Amino acid sequence: MVLKADVEGTAARLRSRMVRALVRGGTLTDPAWREAFLTVPRHAFLPRYFQQRSGRWAAVDTGDEDWLTQIYADRVLVTQLDGDSSRWEVARATGPVSGAPTCSSSMPTIMAVMLEALQANENHRVLEIGTGTGYNAALLCVRLGSARVSTVDVDDSLALPAEQRLTECGFQPTCAVMDGVNGYPPGAPYDRVLCTCAVPRIPLAWLEQTHPGGLVVTTLSRPLGAGLVRITAGDGPTGEGRVLADDGRFMPLRAPQTAEITWPTSDSEGTRRATDLPAGIVSPTSPFEFFAGLDLPDVHAAGAASCVLLAHPDGSWVRHDMEFVVQGGPRRLWDEIEAAYQKWHTLGEPRRARFGITVTPDTQNLWLDAPDSPHHWPL
Repeated sequence: MVLKADVEGTAARLRSRMVRALVRGGTLTDPAWREAFLTVPRHAFLPRYFQQRSGRWAAVDTGDEDWLTQIYADRVLVTQLDGDSSRWEVARATGPVSGAPTCSSSMPTIMAVMLEALQANENHRVLEIGTGTGYNAALLCVRLGSARVSTVDVDDSLALPAEQRLTECGFQPTCAVMDGVNGYPPGAPYDRVLCTCAVPRIPLAWLEQTHPGGLVVTTLSRPLGAGLVRITAGDGPTGEGRVLADDGRFMPLRAPQTAEITWPTSDSEGTRRATDLPAGIVSPTSPFEFFAGLDLPDVHAAGAASCVLLAHPDGSWVRHDMEFVVQGGPRRLWDEIEAAYQKWHTLGEPRRARFGITVTPDTQNLWLDAPDSPHHWPL
């Protein structure tokens, strides 16, 4: 039998090792956030989670072999599938299940990036959109004090257990079950708004509920080229900011389903030709990917570095394998990728940090280098 004291001691050592790695990697630079990561027991917020095995999801429970080691590794841990919190019990009883992740505890690296990007101090009041497991809210509570933290989640099957775990760990932020698109009006105005899920457009309520000069940090949800943004709130539902150099990928805020994508198969018939661009040119590790997402909105990508699939809701598709592409549907998407790549090259191959964002009540635009740039793209 594993004693609680043994678990806590092992967790403390693993937590310290995790923080040292974040510091060495240059992710954690603020001593206050280092202290928060050292203080909060991540395992208290992850008593169970899923682990992918052979394309399916196995249920991991407290005390399982490697349970604690995985929690203090720098990795995302999925905690819900298909919006149904009972799927874990099914997987535990019957074996690994299939499903789409709908809640997770993000990689500590990206959590640290976002928390430091928030530029918060002990006098700030923060609204967190997406309570999830409650772990990130706990980090905020250590840094700011529970009284200055509000957190909301649309799913009560997630929010209520998270609130209980926060209480058990000695944290008492304001917790609410509601759609994060609307912010949390009872606690407004805020100095900072942090969204730990991805949005296709910036909800105007977040800017309205932020003091002018305050900051909103979130991730854009895009089929290609997702990115972290930090926006300085203006008067009313307005703001202007920058895309951050660090990449960040989060599950989307609950929203209506977009048009379905039909992916090409290995035998899908289309036009075949050679290409000089590698398949990895539109992968998340490519510096071109963010720009590709701007120039080809609504184009989705899947696959690995050596083979990539592209598809658009209008039925257009690409299958890229080795030095050849096969294209089908009403558009030639790889021709458009090549044109976008040439445009990107002509503009000096801008990385994501050269892009910014402007939000008004009527429009939301991304732009290159400056708000009045001739190069801008609507969200």
